[in-house]
Amino acid sequence: MIETSVRFSTENSLVEKLYREAEEKCLSNIADFAGRSVLVEGGGYSKVWLETQPMGGAMYAKRKAGIGVNNSLIFMENIREDGRLPGSIALIGGKTVPEFNKFQGFCFPEEALSMYYVLEKDDDYLSLLYSTLERFDSYLWRFRDSDGDGCLETWCRFDTGEDNTLRLGDDAPNYWVGESAPDSLSMLPVASMDFMSYSYSSRAVLAEISAIQGNAERERYWREKADCVRQKIRSYLWHDEAGALFDRDKRHDFIPCLTHNTLRCMYWRSISDDMADRFVREHILSPHEFWTEMPLPSISVSDPLFRNIRTNSWTGQVEALTYQRAIRAFTNYGYDHLLPILGRKLFSAIGENALFVQQYDPFTAAASDIRSGEGQNGYGPALLSVLEYIARIYGVTIEKESAIWSAAGSECAEYEQLWGDKRYKVLSGKDGAECFIDNKLIFRIPIGKEYITDLNGNIIEERNI
Repeated sequence: MIETSVRFSTENSLVEKLYREAEEKCLSNIADFAGRSVLVEGGGYSKVWLETQPMGGAMYAKRKAGIGVNNSLIFMENIREDGRLPGSIALIGGKTVPEFNKFQGFCFPEEALSMYYVLEKDDDYLSLLYSTLERFDSYLWRFRDSDGDGCLETWCRFDTGEDNTLRLGDDAPNYWVGESAPDSLSMLPVASMDFMSYSYSSRAVLAEISAIQGNAERERYWREKADCVRQKIRSYLWHDEAGALFDRDKRHDFIPCLTHNTLRCMYWRSISDDMADRFVREHILSPHEFWTEMPLPSISVSDPLFRNIRTNSWTGQVEALTYQRAIRAFTNYGYDHLLPILGRKLFSAIGENALFVQQYDPFTAAASDIRSGEGQNGYGPALLSVLEYIARIYGVTIEKESAIWSAAGSECAEYEQLWGDKRYKVLSGKDGAECFIDNKLIFRIPIGKEYITDLNGNIIEERNI
């Protein structure tokens, strides 16, 4: 396993403060799960969740590599015999207890694959990940297409982590146990863009693993299987007139609520470029829908179902978890230039009081301390989002076998990433950034640009940011 660490300092006093606070609060979210150190979600959530913690661990791996690996391994090691992964894992009486009463989300395949590189290309780990994803995808198609329409289904609110959402009907349960679909609810089972994306992401990474292992036939097989999922998402869930994806209820009718979930599909890379472009241009960047004072509410502020509820609810307010997912979502489709804007919005919302909470008001950016009695300030997705946006504005981000060097901050700053046997450093200023590997100047980046390089600093691509 490689050694990692990060050092950062800046003349921007707010960013400096938020960085120090986030680093410190992340340490309090490290827990011992029966001898395995993991990063829990924090902010009153003491479990590891499939929707957040493989992603959170992968982000934290740039500071403590072993934590990132453990946050993926703990799910792979607790896969059920039938291939289902736990939606969450609790620590009860000193023992890890996998929970299968919801899926909660699936921010897992890409993040788990990235740990293969942290483990210096460990073949056993890669084989375990392949087996996990193959079994999980098989489970989904065996049980979660109950009506045979070729579209995977969500059966409860927590299957997609949309706590207390209104869009699935008043009678939608939070949890669902077992492999038999609900048959007496008003809307569920619902044909789901999220669940289809769980499968797409699994299959795309299975193809990538096959390529790494040199199995061209198997790679071709999984790419074709992934493409089938992507095509079904377009043909069945895409509303071309509206320029967005919509789930379908048990009667196969579109659920008309305009949610942010198409952005989630961008995170999983499960939609084509033209679909993503339309959703970003027509909806994400609309101040009447998702580009509010604090951007990215969970439901368009113009939608009849929008509610500006300060307690835990995916029916309106801006979720820190959406900001965490948005980094990969926008990068996947070439919208890197939105990241500094979102990062600065998040820094401002968290503010001098350093309120790292779950939700923020889309109109005022005020923090909603929704679990104050349980220590909400210390919510992992908010902490990790701040650290990641800092890296994408002022620093360098290692992604598998490439590096993303950013010059989006005009203030003086120094960002250094130890990654294995190399030190990557960015010195930022008003004219751009100087970039170093092992204290040797590699190149200079003008302000407003980012360079993608290999791990030796050879430039592959240049983007605006």
